[in-house]
Amino acid sequence: MTDIALGVRRAALGVRVLAVVLGALVVALAAQVSVPLPGTPVPMTLQPMAVLLVGGLLGARLGAVSLILYLAMGAAGLPVFTPTVPLPGITRLLGPTGGYLLAYPIAAYVVGSIVTYRAPWQRVAYGVVAGLVLIHLGGLAQMAILTGSLPGAAQLATGPFLLGDLLKLALLVPVLTRLTPTVRARL
Repeated sequence: MTDIALGVRRAALGVRVLAVVLGALVVALAAQVSVPLPGTPVPMTLQPMAVLLVGGLLGARLGAVSLILYLAMGAAGLPVFTPTVPLPGITRLLGPTGGYLLAYPIAAYVVGSIVTYRAPWQRVAYGVVAGLVLIHLGGLAQMAILTGSLPGAAQLATGPFLLGDLLKLALLVPVLTRLTPTVRARL
């Protein structure tokens, strides 16, 4: 009987480890979709959407661990960060996109906490908005440090992305509402 329980726990651990690694890879792939925007050193990417998706699907702890793994991969020099920002490895975390990147594990944790197993779409929307706000606050804080100006930072780090973020919300809420119960049941 004990051998069976131990085997089940090992299998569950394997599934969770695989989910964490896949979550980090999803964010890495989303980072490769990058569109430079005029007037800002921050490109538009699919990363924030992937971060919110990973957090919502994997839950708070696994989502955050997945994003910490992603940051560790990038800091170690693996090509997982957006290619249009020419800072290698750990220096990326100190550059204009560093605040967004550092906010990813926090945003994934919060989304995963709010988007529960069978959350209604309103709660999912609240979780996604909270995650996006945290990502933007991270980006805004880093940009304010680099520019020395909060209004200037907002113009560079927040303003250009608002319309795209509304589209991300519209796409993510139904996807997370539908898929979260299925994915979480397997973790």
